[in-house]
Amino acid sequence: MSSKSKRPPPDPVAVLRGHRASVTDACFHPSRPILFTGSSDGELRIWDTIQHRTVSSSWAHSAAHGIIAVACSSLLETNKIISQGRDGTVKCWDIEEGGLSRTPSLTIRTNSYHFCKLSLVKKPVANTKQGDGTIDIELSNDSRGEIAKNQEEGSNSFEDHLQGGLIEETSVEGLKYVAMAGEQSSEVKGLYGYLKTTLLDLLSREECAWQFNHFCYPDQRAFLMSWQVLSLCIDGSCNGGISGAADDKIVLYNLDYPTGSCIVKKEISLERPGISSTAIRPDSKIAATAGWDHRVRIYNYRKGNPLAILKYHHATCNSVSYSTNCKLMASTSEDTTVALWELYPPQT
Repeated sequence: MSSKSKRPPPDPVAVLRGHRASVTDACFHPSRPILFTGSSDGELRIWDTIQHRTVSSSWAHSAAHGIIAVACSSLLETNKIISQGRDGTVKCWDIEEGGLSRTPSLTIRTNSYHFCKLSLVKKPVANTKQGDGTIDIELSNDSRGEIAKNQEEGSNSFEDHLQGGLIEETSVEGLKYVAMAGEQSSEVKGLYGYLKTTLLDLLSREECAWQFNHFCYPDQRAFLMSWQVLSLCIDGSCNGGISGAADDKIVLYNLDYPTGSCIVKKEISLERPGISSTAIRPDSKIAATAGWDHRVRIYNYRKGNPLAILKYHHATCNSVSYSTNCKLMASTSEDTTVALWELYPPQT
């Protein structure tokens, strides 16, 4: 194909400015047009993704330590946001009309001081029974492959987010388990939760990588252990995912739970090493990576084919994230900006 026939990479539909330090992470609200971003000076901002303006700004963590990750999910109450700082704490905040609550509703002191981001649990549904009022739910922990069952009787509110049968529960009662990785990769600390809505897995990605490598057979671990794994993302059905590391490759893989094995689906070589973050669109069609080379790369998740290279940012890209409706992607960078993209919109 000649260079003249190649389409130029698209520009972002909006660039959000306001942070005064490196923007380390971003996540979309599961049901509202809101984006959360955290920066290395401890600031957590809420953005309106329609009007492209700041809704509120709060200092969630100290400026000396900053924010590593922000996360929210439909498995949480719709007015909750999680922040993780390099100060060894994870905090849960209430989202109010004017912004965040003045104080966190929960603070977990992990005593873990590292650069690894936390991860929230995913819940694919294997079996559902409708009509008799009983629903069997299998919860698959995306970092450890553990399965828990929860039965809820009566009417429940569910939302089908993916075509592959993934249904996310919006309300759960009872004790909840919260886990955080300790300073050693084999150390996991657990608490029975203050959070009232869902099961959370707040394992850092350091722990995810350790557990994931031990989930695989020895001859299948090498691709994750050759370099430090910086990002793991599991797709919505929890049947596979994508990983990035400090080396010059991206790995697409499938998870085989019956045999407890990991099957490498495809390895993608990079001209420049270093992947800070990976993300899979909720419909499991598109995947994105954030690179040390200032570029965001877009792939066909099912085939692994490259689709686009986005070159807007002028410094290391720290994270990529997709909106629940698959219409927007956000990328963050050390250049203090957040870019919003509309790429390969889903067919409606």
